[in-house]
Amino acid sequence: MNKINFDKKIKDGYYIADYFKKTSLIINNEFPNSIVTMQFFQRKNNITLSGINEVIQLLEFACKDYKNLKIWALKDGDIINANEPVLKIEGNYSSFGWLEGMIDGILARNSCIATNSSKIVKAANGKPVLNMMDRADSYLTLPSDGYSSWVGGIKLFVTEASVELIDDSSVPKPSGTMPHALIQAFDGDILKATEAFYRNFPESNLLSLVDYNNDCVRDSVKVANHFKEKLWAIRIDTSGNLIDKYLEENRNKYPENANLYGVNQYLIKEVRKALDESGNKHVKIIVSSGLTEEKIKEFENNNTPVDIYGVGGYLAKIDNNFTGDAVLINGKEQAKFGRKNIASDRLTQIK
Repeated sequence: MNKINFDKKIKDGYYIADYFKKTSLIINNEFPNSIVTMQFFQRKNNITLSGINEVIQLLEFACKDYKNLKIWALKDGDIINANEPVLKIEGNYSSFGWLEGMIDGILARNSCIATNSSKIVKAANGKPVLNMMDRADSYLTLPSDGYSSWVGGIKLFVTEASVELIDDSSVPKPSGTMPHALIQAFDGDILKATEAFYRNFPESNLLSLVDYNNDCVRDSVKVANHFKEKLWAIRIDTSGNLIDKYLEENRNKYPENANLYGVNQYLIKEVRKALDESGNKHVKIIVSSGLTEEKIKEFENNNTPVDIYGVGGYLAKIDNNFTGDAVLINGKEQAKFGRKNIASDRLTQIK
Protein backbone atom coordinates (compact mmCIF):
# COMPACT_ATOMS: atom_id res chain seq x y z
CA MET A 1 0.00 0.00 0.00
CA ASN A 2 1.33 3.42 -0.92
CA LYS A 3 1.68 6.09 1.76
CA ILE A 4 -1.43 7.96 2.88
CA ASN A 5 -1.42 11.74 3.36
CA PHE A 6 -3.48 12.16 6.52
CA ASP A 7 -5.16 15.41 7.48
CA LYS A 8 -3.05 17.18 10.13
CA LYS A 9 -6.24 17.98 12.06
CA ILE A 10 -6.42 14.32 13.12
CA LYS A 11 -3.70 15.03 15.67
CA ASP A 12 -5.85 17.81 17.15
CA GLY A 13 -8.79 15.45 17.59
CA TYR A 14 -10.89 17.13 14.90
CA TYR A 15 -12.41 13.81 13.76
CA ILE A 16 -12.57 12.24 17.23
CA ALA A 17 -15.74 11.86 19.32
CA ASP A 18 -15.60 14.20 22.32
CA TYR A 19 -15.95 11.41 24.89
CA PHE A 20 -12.80 9.71 23.59
CA LYS A 21 -10.86 12.96 23.99
CA LYS A 22 -12.16 13.50 27.52
CA THR A 23 -11.44 9.88 28.48
CA SER A 24 -7.91 10.16 27.17
CA LEU A 25 -7.29 13.26 29.30
CA ILE A 26 -8.80 11.70 32.43
CA ILE A 27 -6.80 8.47 32.17
CA ASN A 28 -3.62 10.40 31.43
CA ASN A 29 -4.18 12.52 34.55
CA GLU A 30 -5.33 9.72 36.88
CA PHE A 31 -3.35 6.69 35.61
CA PRO A 32 -0.43 8.06 33.58
CA ASN A 33 1.50 4.77 33.62
CA SER A 34 -1.41 2.43 32.96
CA ILE A 35 -0.97 0.05 30.00
CA VAL A 36 -4.11 -1.01 28.13
CA THR A 37 -4.65 -3.73 25.54
CA MET A 38 -7.38 -3.07 23.00
CA GLN A 39 -8.71 -5.58 20.46
CA PHE A 40 -10.89 -5.03 17.38
CA PHE A 41 -13.43 -7.44 15.86
CA GLN A 42 -16.67 -7.62 13.84
CA ARG A 43 -19.71 -9.89 13.83
CA LYS A 44 -20.01 -11.60 10.44
CA ASN A 45 -18.45 -14.65 8.77
CA ASN A 46 -16.50 -14.76 5.50
CA ILE A 47 -15.49 -11.10 5.52
CA THR A 48 -12.53 -9.91 3.45
CA LEU A 49 -10.45 -7.82 5.82
CA SER A 50 -9.12 -4.45 4.67
CA GLY A 51 -7.95 -1.32 6.45
CA ILE A 52 -5.15 -2.82 8.55
CA ASN A 53 -2.41 -1.07 6.58
CA GLU A 54 -4.28 2.22 6.83
CA VAL A 55 -4.71 1.82 10.59
CA ILE A 56 -0.99 1.13 11.07
CA GLN A 57 -0.14 4.24 9.08
CA LEU A 58 -2.69 6.21 11.13
CA LEU A 59 -1.14 5.06 14.41
CA GLU A 60 2.34 5.96 13.21
CA PHE A 61 1.10 9.38 12.06
CA ALA A 62 -1.06 10.34 15.05
CA CYS A 63 0.46 8.66 18.13
CA LYS A 64 3.16 10.62 19.95
CA ASP A 65 4.33 7.43 21.66
CA TYR A 66 4.06 5.18 18.61
CA LYS A 67 7.53 3.68 19.15
CA ASN A 68 6.41 2.16 22.47
CA LEU A 69 3.20 0.59 21.17
CA LYS A 70 2.93 -3.14 20.60
CA ILE A 71 0.73 -4.17 17.68
CA TRP A 72 -0.58 -7.56 16.54
CA ALA A 73 -2.66 -7.80 13.37
CA LEU A 74 -3.99 -9.91 10.55
CA LYS A 75 -3.28 -8.84 6.95
CA ASP A 76 -5.41 -6.99 4.43
CA GLY A 77 -7.05 -9.67 2.30
CA ASP A 78 -7.40 -12.23 5.10
CA ILE A 79 -10.81 -13.88 5.41
CA ILE A 80 -12.20 -13.32 8.89
CA ASN A 81 -15.16 -14.55 10.91
CA ALA A 82 -17.47 -13.23 13.61
CA ASN A 83 -15.88 -12.17 16.91
CA GLU A 84 -12.37 -12.92 15.67
CA PRO A 85 -9.77 -10.35 16.77
CA VAL A 86 -8.15 -8.78 13.74
CA LEU A 87 -6.03 -6.20 15.56
CA LYS A 88 -4.61 -5.78 19.07
CA ILE A 89 -2.81 -2.70 20.34
CA GLU A 90 -0.99 -2.44 23.67
CA GLY A 91 0.27 0.79 25.18
CA ASN A 92 -0.64 3.90 27.12
CA TYR A 93 -4.31 4.73 26.48
CA SER A 94 -3.61 8.41 25.94
CA SER A 95 -1.22 7.44 23.15
CA PHE A 96 -3.69 5.50 20.98
CA GLY A 97 -7.03 4.86 22.73
CA TRP A 98 -8.54 8.12 21.55
CA LEU A 99 -8.30 6.80 17.96
CA GLU A 100 -10.72 3.92 18.67
CA GLY A 101 -13.61 5.39 16.67
CA MET A 102 -11.45 6.19 13.67
CA ILE A 103 -9.96 2.70 13.69
CA ASP A 104 -13.44 1.14 13.87
CA GLY A 105 -14.56 3.26 10.93
CA ILE A 106 -11.50 2.53 8.79
CA LEU A 107 -11.80 -1.23 9.31
CA ALA A 108 -15.59 -1.20 8.78
CA ARG A 109 -15.69 0.76 5.53
CA ASN A 110 -12.61 -0.81 3.97
CA SER A 111 -13.65 -4.36 4.85
CA CYS A 112 -17.14 -3.79 3.43
CA ILE A 113 -15.68 -2.50 0.15
CA ALA A 114 -13.22 -5.40 -0.02
CA THR A 115 -15.94 -7.96 0.79
CA ASN A 116 -18.38 -6.52 -1.77
CA SER A 117 -15.63 -6.49 -4.38
CA SER A 118 -14.70 -10.08 -3.60
CA LYS A 119 -18.33 -11.18 -3.98
CA ILE A 120 -18.61 -9.43 -7.34
CA VAL A 121 -15.34 -10.90 -8.61
CA LYS A 122 -16.48 -14.39 -7.63
CA ALA A 123 -19.90 -13.89 -9.23
CA ALA A 124 -18.28 -12.63 -12.47
CA ASN A 125 -16.71 -16.05 -12.92
CA GLY A 126 -13.31 -14.86 -14.13
CA LYS A 127 -14.59 -11.99 -16.26
CA PRO A 128 -13.07 -8.52 -15.66
CA VAL A 129 -14.87 -6.13 -13.32
CA LEU A 130 -14.61 -2.36 -13.69
CA ASN A 131 -14.81 -0.34 -10.46
CA MET A 132 -17.13 2.65 -11.11
CA MET A 133 -17.42 3.91 -7.53
CA ASP A 134 -16.74 7.51 -8.54
CA ARG A 135 -20.50 7.93 -8.98
CA ALA A 136 -21.52 5.94 -5.91
CA ASP A 137 -20.01 7.80 -2.97
CA SER A 138 -17.94 10.80 -1.90
CA TYR A 139 -14.87 11.54 -4.01
CA LEU A 140 -12.90 11.84 -0.76
CA THR A 141 -13.14 8.07 -0.21
CA LEU A 142 -11.88 7.02 -3.65
CA PRO A 143 -8.24 6.26 -2.70
CA SER A 144 -9.04 3.95 0.23
CA ASP A 145 -12.09 2.50 -1.55
CA GLY A 146 -9.98 1.77 -4.62
CA TYR A 147 -7.33 0.06 -2.51
CA SER A 148 -9.91 -2.06 -0.69
CA SER A 149 -11.61 -2.94 -3.97
CA TRP A 150 -8.20 -4.13 -5.20
CA VAL A 151 -7.81 -6.16 -1.98
CA GLY A 152 -11.11 -7.80 -2.98
CA GLY A 153 -9.74 -8.70 -6.41
CA ILE A 154 -10.77 -5.86 -8.75
CA LYS A 155 -8.04 -4.44 -10.99
CA LEU A 156 -9.85 -2.08 -13.37
CA PHE A 157 -10.66 1.50 -12.32
CA VAL A 158 -11.95 4.71 -13.89
CA THR A 159 -10.28 7.40 -11.73
CA GLU A 160 -6.67 8.21 -10.87
CA ALA A 161 -7.70 8.65 -7.22
CA SER A 162 -8.86 5.03 -7.07
CA VAL A 163 -5.36 3.70 -7.78
CA GLU A 164 -3.49 6.22 -5.62
CA LEU A 165 -2.77 3.75 -2.80
CA ILE A 166 -2.40 0.62 -4.93
CA ASP A 167 1.14 -0.65 -5.38
CA ASP A 168 0.61 -3.21 -8.15
CA SER A 169 2.20 -2.97 -11.58
CA SER A 170 -0.46 -5.28 -13.04
CA VAL A 171 -3.17 -2.64 -12.47
CA PRO A 172 -3.54 -0.63 -15.70
CA LYS A 173 -3.99 3.13 -15.87
CA PRO A 174 -7.61 4.18 -15.24
CA SER A 175 -9.83 4.12 -18.29
CA GLY A 176 -13.49 4.13 -19.18
CA THR A 177 -16.16 4.64 -21.78
CA MET A 178 -17.89 7.83 -22.88
CA PRO A 179 -20.70 9.33 -20.77
CA HIS A 180 -24.17 10.07 -22.10
CA ALA A 181 -23.24 13.78 -22.02
CA LEU A 182 -20.86 13.26 -24.95
CA ILE A 183 -23.65 11.81 -27.08
CA GLN A 184 -25.95 14.63 -26.01
CA ALA A 185 -23.32 17.13 -27.20
CA PHE A 186 -23.66 15.62 -30.69
CA ASP A 187 -27.45 15.94 -30.63
CA GLY A 188 -27.96 12.28 -29.78
CA ASP A 189 -25.89 11.01 -32.70
CA ILE A 190 -23.93 8.03 -31.36
CA LEU A 191 -21.85 7.69 -34.53
CA LYS A 192 -20.66 11.30 -34.42
CA ALA A 193 -19.92 11.07 -30.68
CA THR A 194 -17.90 7.89 -31.18
CA GLU A 195 -16.05 9.44 -34.12
CA ALA A 196 -15.09 12.38 -31.89
CA PHE A 197 -13.92 10.00 -29.19
CA TYR A 198 -11.71 8.20 -31.70
CA ARG A 199 -10.45 11.45 -33.20
CA ASN A 200 -9.40 12.85 -29.84
CA PHE A 201 -8.14 9.63 -28.26
CA PRO A 202 -6.86 7.47 -31.13
CA GLU A 203 -4.57 5.47 -28.83
CA SER A 204 -7.33 4.47 -26.42
CA ASN A 205 -9.51 1.40 -26.81
CA LEU A 206 -12.52 2.61 -28.78
CA LEU A 207 -15.66 2.17 -26.69
CA SER A 208 -19.16 3.29 -27.59
CA LEU A 209 -22.10 3.78 -25.22
CA VAL A 210 -25.14 2.45 -27.08
CA ASP A 211 -28.20 2.90 -24.84
CA TYR A 212 -28.70 6.67 -25.37
CA ASN A 213 -31.62 6.12 -27.78
CA ASN A 214 -32.86 3.03 -25.90
CA ASP A 215 -32.21 1.03 -29.07
CA CYS A 216 -29.13 -0.99 -28.15
CA VAL A 217 -29.44 -3.79 -30.70
CA ARG A 218 -29.63 -1.55 -33.76
CA ASP A 219 -27.24 1.12 -32.45
CA SER A 220 -24.62 -1.50 -31.54
CA VAL A 221 -24.65 -2.85 -35.09
CA LYS A 222 -24.63 0.67 -36.56
CA VAL A 223 -21.51 1.64 -34.59
CA ALA A 224 -19.79 -1.69 -35.19
CA ASN A 225 -20.42 -1.64 -38.95
CA HIS A 226 -19.07 1.90 -39.16
CA PHE A 227 -15.84 1.39 -37.18
CA LYS A 228 -15.29 -2.32 -37.92
CA GLU A 229 -12.01 -3.54 -36.37
CA LYS A 230 -11.38 -0.17 -34.70
CA LEU A 231 -14.27 -0.72 -32.30
CA TRP A 232 -13.13 -2.59 -29.19
CA ALA A 233 -16.35 -2.67 -27.18
CA ILE A 234 -19.84 -1.29 -26.67
CA ARG A 235 -21.37 -0.52 -23.27
CA ILE A 236 -25.01 -1.08 -22.33
CA ASP A 237 -26.29 1.07 -19.44
CA THR A 238 -30.06 0.90 -19.86
CA SER A 239 -32.04 2.35 -16.95
CA GLY A 240 -33.94 -0.15 -14.83
CA ASN A 241 -37.29 1.55 -15.57
CA LEU A 242 -36.99 1.17 -19.37
CA ILE A 243 -37.49 -1.67 -21.86
CA ASP A 244 -35.24 -1.44 -24.89
CA LYS A 245 -37.12 -0.67 -28.12
CA TYR A 246 -36.05 -3.93 -29.76
CA LEU A 247 -37.35 -6.02 -26.84
CA GLU A 248 -40.57 -4.04 -26.74
CA GLU A 249 -41.15 -4.66 -30.42
CA ASN A 250 -40.44 -8.38 -30.06
CA ARG A 251 -42.12 -9.17 -26.72
CA ASN A 252 -43.67 -12.35 -28.11
CA LYS A 253 -40.17 -13.88 -28.51
CA TYR A 254 -39.56 -14.02 -24.77
CA PRO A 255 -41.11 -15.94 -21.87
CA GLU A 256 -44.29 -14.39 -20.53
CA ASN A 257 -42.70 -13.75 -17.12
CA ALA A 258 -39.39 -12.45 -18.55
CA ASN A 259 -38.05 -9.30 -16.93
CA LEU A 260 -37.24 -7.11 -19.92
CA TYR A 261 -36.45 -3.96 -17.96
CA GLY A 262 -33.01 -2.39 -17.79
CA VAL A 263 -29.87 -4.37 -18.55
CA ASN A 264 -31.11 -7.96 -18.78
CA GLN A 265 -30.01 -11.27 -20.25
CA TYR A 266 -32.42 -11.05 -23.21
CA LEU A 267 -31.11 -7.66 -24.31
CA ILE A 268 -27.48 -8.70 -24.00
CA LYS A 269 -28.07 -11.91 -25.94
CA GLU A 270 -29.88 -10.00 -28.72
CA VAL A 271 -27.00 -7.50 -28.96
CA ARG A 272 -24.44 -10.32 -29.11
CA LYS A 273 -26.42 -12.13 -31.77
CA ALA A 274 -26.81 -9.00 -33.87
CA LEU A 275 -23.12 -8.15 -33.61
CA ASP A 276 -22.06 -11.68 -34.56
CA GLU A 277 -24.46 -11.91 -37.49
CA SER A 278 -23.21 -8.57 -38.83
CA GLY A 279 -19.59 -9.76 -38.79
CA ASN A 280 -18.59 -8.03 -35.55
CA LYS A 281 -17.72 -10.96 -33.31
CA HIS A 282 -14.61 -9.11 -32.10
CA VAL A 283 -16.65 -6.39 -30.34
CA LYS A 284 -16.85 -6.90 -26.58
CA ILE A 285 -19.92 -6.16 -24.47
CA ILE A 286 -19.59 -4.15 -21.28
CA VAL A 287 -22.65 -3.83 -19.05
CA SER A 288 -23.40 -1.50 -16.14
CA SER A 289 -26.36 0.09 -14.31
CA GLY A 290 -27.48 -1.33 -10.97
CA LEU A 291 -25.40 -4.51 -11.08
CA THR A 292 -25.30 -6.60 -7.91
CA GLU A 293 -23.80 -9.93 -6.91
CA GLU A 294 -27.19 -11.58 -7.51
CA LYS A 295 -27.68 -9.97 -10.92
CA ILE A 296 -24.23 -11.01 -12.11
CA LYS A 297 -24.77 -14.56 -10.84
CA GLU A 298 -28.02 -14.64 -12.79
CA PHE A 299 -26.22 -13.52 -15.95
CA GLU A 300 -23.51 -16.13 -15.52
CA ASN A 301 -25.96 -18.94 -14.72
CA ASN A 302 -27.82 -18.13 -17.93
CA ASN A 303 -24.63 -17.96 -20.04
CA THR A 304 -25.24 -14.30 -20.79
CA PRO A 305 -22.47 -13.12 -23.15
CA VAL A 306 -21.05 -10.29 -21.02
CA ASP A 307 -17.32 -9.57 -21.36
CA ILE A 308 -16.85 -6.92 -18.65
CA TYR A 309 -19.03 -5.88 -15.71
CA GLY A 310 -19.07 -2.24 -14.55
CA VAL A 311 -20.08 -1.95 -10.89
CA GLY A 312 -20.50 1.12 -8.70
CA GLY A 313 -23.22 1.40 -6.07
CA TYR A 314 -23.10 -2.22 -4.91
CA LEU A 315 -19.43 -1.88 -3.97
CA ALA A 316 -20.21 1.12 -1.75
CA LYS A 317 -22.76 -0.76 0.41
CA ILE A 318 -21.64 -0.41 4.05
CA ASP A 319 -23.41 -2.97 6.24
CA ASN A 320 -20.90 -4.18 8.81
CA ASN A 321 -19.32 -2.55 11.86
CA PHE A 322 -16.15 -3.15 13.83
CA THR A 323 -15.82 -2.71 17.59
CA GLY A 324 -12.77 -1.86 19.66
CA ASP A 325 -12.67 -3.09 23.27
CA ALA A 326 -10.17 -2.42 26.02
CA VAL A 327 -9.75 -5.94 27.45
CA LEU A 328 -6.56 -5.88 29.54
CA ILE A 329 -5.20 -3.35 32.04
CA ASN A 330 -1.56 -3.83 32.93
CA GLY A 331 -1.81 -7.39 31.66
CA LYS A 332 -4.87 -8.29 33.80
CA GLU A 333 -8.34 -9.15 32.50
CA GLN A 334 -10.64 -6.14 32.66
CA ALA A 335 -13.41 -5.67 30.10
CA LYS A 336 -17.07 -4.82 29.63
CA PHE A 337 -19.45 -7.65 30.57
CA GLY A 338 -19.69 -10.11 27.68
CA ARG A 339 -16.30 -9.14 26.27
CA LYS A 340 -12.90 -10.62 27.04
CA ASN A 341 -9.40 -10.89 25.69
CA ILE A 342 -9.49 -13.48 22.90
CA ALA A 343 -6.34 -15.41 22.12
CA SER A 344 -5.54 -15.86 18.44
CA ASP A 345 -2.78 -17.80 16.74
CA ARG A 346 -3.52 -15.96 13.48
CA LEU A 347 -2.38 -12.56 14.72
CA THR A 348 1.19 -11.60 13.89
CA GLN A 349 3.14 -9.07 15.95
CA ILE A 350 4.20 -6.30 13.60
CA LYS A 351 5.96 -4.09 16.15
